Amino acid sequence: MAEIEREAMEYDVVIVGAGPAGLSAAIRLKQLDADLNVVVLEKGSEVGAHILSGAVLDPCGLDALIPDWKEKGAPLNVPVTEDNFYVLGEAGHLRVPNWPMPPLMNNHGNYIVSMGNVCRWMAEQAEALGVEIFPGMSCSELVYGDNGEVKGVVAGVFGLEPDGSYGPNTEPGMELHGKYVFLSEGVRGSLAKEVIARYDLQKGKEPQKFGIGMKEIWEIDPAKHREGTVTHTMGWPLGSNAGGGSFIYHLDNNQVYVGFVVHLNYKNPYLYPYMEFQRFKHHPMVAELLKGGKRVAYGARAITEGGYQSMPKMVAPGVALLGCSVGMVNVPRIKGNHNAMLSGKAAAEAAYDAIKAGRQSDELTAYETEVRTGPIGKDLKKVRNVKPMWSKWGLLPSLALGGLDMWTNTLGFSLFGTLGHGKTDAAATEEASKHKPIDYPKPDGTLSFDRLTNVSFAATNHEESQPCHLRLTDPDVPVKVNLPKYAEPAQRYCPAGVYEVVEDDSGPRFVINFQNCVHCKTCDIKDPSQNITWVTPQGGDGPNYPNM
Repeated sequence: MAEIEREAMEYDVVIVGAGPAGLSAAIRLKQLDADLNVVVLEKGSEVGAHILSGAVLDPCGLDALIPDWKEKGAPLNVPVTEDNFYVLGEAGHLRVPNWPMPPLMNNHGNYIVSMGNVCRWMAEQAEALGVEIFPGMSCSELVYGDNGEVKGVVAGVFGLEPDGSYGPNTEPGMELHGKYVFLSEGVRGSLAKEVIARYDLQKGKEPQKFGIGMKEIWEIDPAKHREGTVTHTMGWPLGSNAGGGSFIYHLDNNQVYVGFVVHLNYKNPYLYPYMEFQRFKHHPMVAELLKGGKRVAYGARAITEGGYQSMPKMVAPGVALLGCSVGMVNVPRIKGNHNAMLSGKAAAEAAYDAIKAGRQSDELTAYETEVRTGPIGKDLKKVRNVKPMWSKWGLLPSLALGGLDMWTNTLGFSLFGTLGHGKTDAAATEEASKHKPIDYPKPDGTLSFDRLTNVSFAATNHEESQPCHLRLTDPDVPVKVNLPKYAEPAQRYCPAGVYEVVEDDSGPRFVINFQNCVHCKTCDIKDPSQNITWVTPQGGDGPNYPNM
């Protein structure tokens, strides 16, 4: 098919992604002008299906957007009542007292929530205002105007042939054009990645940094449940192998979120983040909590960790990047949803002013100014050195110096200035010859589980006849380069068992089981040869998280 003909629909603002950033933008636009035509496109089967988060929510973003959220029934039902922080050893733990911690680390006034449910509620608020929301609609391409501006997206392409070509049963989708396009795809979104590269938006900024976050929901013994308790840990089992830590949040109904984050700048290609998570649950403190309980859900996603100095330029002609498409996570707090909401609100206000002034398809510079100088920038600037300190100096020195830096930043200055990150996470991977394989204990099926068993608890699904959405730039690289040089780390860094090296009579083969993919994007980030590109599969495919 030489020329694909598609219908086009015209809107004032087209928003890609029904997460907290995109929905906040949609709500704010309609609050400002009920006559604006606003559409939100969501690749998940429903709003919230692809949302995975910690999740302790700072309600400041919701306060700014919908001040009467309590009266409107927002699902923020479990206020934080207790804050614990531990440094773990293999058999014991040391509690870090709360009193020396900077005020920003206090969770008083925050809520343990299901962000999937929060987004479902936000979608209801948006639709009540007249926003059009289309779930199951992947946005596979950007549409550019005559002057190189982003003018829209292509959404709803279904039935491609396995090789990616158009066949007799292909639905070509439609173009949705907007005066402005907002990309709120979450971490490492494929369209945002294209925009950042096309307009060189990372120029002059530090490389973006990432972590892989994995989470299980457990139903535990009611006698052990402490609703509202928040616990964070650092140290074992990662030790000096990688940065990272855990979170354990007691929500309602005897449920607990058990999560584990591994920073993706680790050097040893034999490191296996998923198995570090499974090993963590065997720590005596954690095992005692989970004993007698059952795991009911699993998921994984990448987390943006670069912070203030890694945020790219957020605008280009006709397009703005929102939330995790920019990277607005406060790393020591493990919180970004509040900033995502604030970014959506700021983008909406900038677009409203522009449209009211008769503008379109230009750069919303007012949005970028508000992000960098307003509440988001102030939140992230205070903690900007925590991540690079951890990467450069390790756990204990960064714990002390990072705490000092957060305290002084609270007072308005830093002894360290702004530290850089240096390498990308892919470039941080060292050759296998410099490291030894790590012997991980076999999962016991009670506290710890193999990857494929756990992936079934993510309810992920992909139509098997569609093209593989994990693209190799060079199909020979995994076996000819990554295997001899790095022991092909894709076998280990993927939390869903997508990648395998299979030995047969003709030698090793690289196999991609894309049906297992939970859309975490770790492969797109960590592959040392940068040979894997994650692109959006057809709409509705991927995980279907219940209350994650």
